Amino acid sequence: MKMRNKVLIIDDAEVNREMLAEILGEEYGILTAEDGQKGISLLAGHESEVCVVLLDLVMPVMDGFEVLRIMEQRGYLKHIPVLVISGETAAGTERRCFDCGVTDFIKKPFDNEIVLRRVWNMVDLFAYRNCLEERVESQTITLKRQYEMICKQAEVLKQRNEQITDILAEVVESRNLESGEHVKRVKYYTRILARELMRRYPEYGLTEEEVHIIESASAVHDIGKIAIPDNILLKPGKLTEEEFECMKSHTVRGCGVLDHLEGVWDEHYRKYAYTICRHHHERFDGRGYPDHLVGDAIPIEAQIVAVADVYDALVSERCYKKACTRERAFDMIMNGECGTFSPKLMDCLQGARDAMEQMPEFCGK
Repeated sequence: MKMRNKVLIIDDAEVNREMLAEILGEEYGILTAEDGQKGISLLAGHESEVCVVLLDLVMPVMDGFEVLRIMEQRGYLKHIPVLVISGETAAGTERRCFDCGVTDFIKKPFDNEIVLRRVWNMVDLFAYRNCLEERVESQTITLKRQYEMICKQAEVLKQRNEQITDILAEVVESRNLESGEHVKRVKYYTRILARELMRRYPEYGLTEEEVHIIESASAVHDIGKIAIPDNILLKPGKLTEEEFECMKSHTVRGCGVLDHLEGVWDEHYRKYAYTICRHHHERFDGRGYPDHLVGDAIPIEAQIVAVADVYDALVSERCYKKACTRERAFDMIMNGECGTFSPKLMDCLQGARDAMEQMPEFCGK
């Protein structure tokens, strides 16, 4: 496979092509086109070599939006980032660009250092993501083949199940540009809460084995985020109503991902992963999503992970918020500021508070 080390500059202004080629020429091979049609032709011939496309919007023959449409149709946007070259700053234009798959913008007039750094960042990000997705695909295929050859001994099966969830969790964390510590922390909090529930409320019938499965399956609670567009998943500010609806769909989309893994893992284990994935945003009063389940119609494993996930979200810094103190996070959950949870789980949260605040080193806090 050829190494991706070429920049394709598509701009009808010769001066822009020359300036960008001069800025980037020492780091990358340069391909240039004066209109969208020639740009698409060059991309078709050098797809495996192009690491980023710098695209003007207003051009003769074929404009930038038509180029983006063709790139999406041919699957190029999955592997090649597009940075729009534009002096246009209107929010509507930028929104349309993001909707069409644009990754970022390079504003005119050009600042050499900013141009170089943005191209570096996008090339590195896509190279890492593409490599990770290829590795996950390869590992998933390997897991399926191995599973057909392995006897159904309980310990071997348990290890295989956990490998799958760890791989899927790694995809989500890398796509979300967060460290893998979020998954470890949610698993840690899930185990503590599940054990507390098992001790205080035996009517749920939880066993140590089920606690272990719930803990492990919690790692895939956000697997559906791999299907959320970058401009929504990575947005640092508040989501619009439409964007939030798209983000909420990660629960259902995640179940679709898990459905494709049928036969890879034990059905009992898969059931827990599926219900956690779909229902970890349900709330006890029916105001959650996607199914607006009420009370104990919400599977208990999903209820446990929901509390663990909310707690970690509150005490962790995200691109759109600062971290809360653990005391403030505890109070917000108990006071219903994060939605309504089962009174029994709130009882367990109180009982497990000290243990949840004793974060082990492997979880990064």
